[in-house]
Amino acid sequence: VEAMRLGFSSIMYDCSTDTYENNIDRVAQMVKIADMFGASVEGELGHVGANDESAGDDSIYTEPEQARDFAQRTGVDALAVATAHGAYKEKPRLDIGRLAEISRTVPVPLVLHGGSGLSDEDFKNCVANGISKINIFTDINLAGAKAAHDFYENGEHLLTDLQPHMVEAIKQATMK
Repeated sequence: VEAMRLGFSSIMYDCSTDTYENNIDRVAQMVKIADMFGASVEGELGHVGANDESAGDDSIYTEPEQARDFAQRTGVDALAVATAHGAYKEKPRLDIGRLAEISRTVPVPLVLHGGSGLSDEDFKNCVANGISKINIFTDINLAGAKAAHDFYENGEHLLTDLQPHMVEAIKQATMK
């Protein structure tokens, strides 16, 4: 709410770790609040990709009908259905067929969370099958951390000396 008071026009409201019904209730309430500010809301539900190799079954993936129900009951403006965050232990397993089905079923733009570590081909497949927005953080975060480490190791110990190197590394990772 404070972000919207400050003028943000869009928010990500993630209640995906809560129960399905609580996620719906909380996101629907935030959509009503955001409407008063003229802001859009992105919600989050389930997974299209996983970064946990122990998750060998399909229980982690978003069900298309549940995604449609969630979008309709909450009124979200966008829905994140791929939620494999963080550094991947192995190449993510994307279910492109399921993504395409969700895209045909859900009446709002879909968002891919967990874009770090994906190939150009993965991105192209995701966009071709319904993803409208892609979030990438870990690759960019790691580039900044590596620059800080490397330049610290080379004798630059003040944060003010490290920051320009971090910014440049983050810029390069973002451009990539």
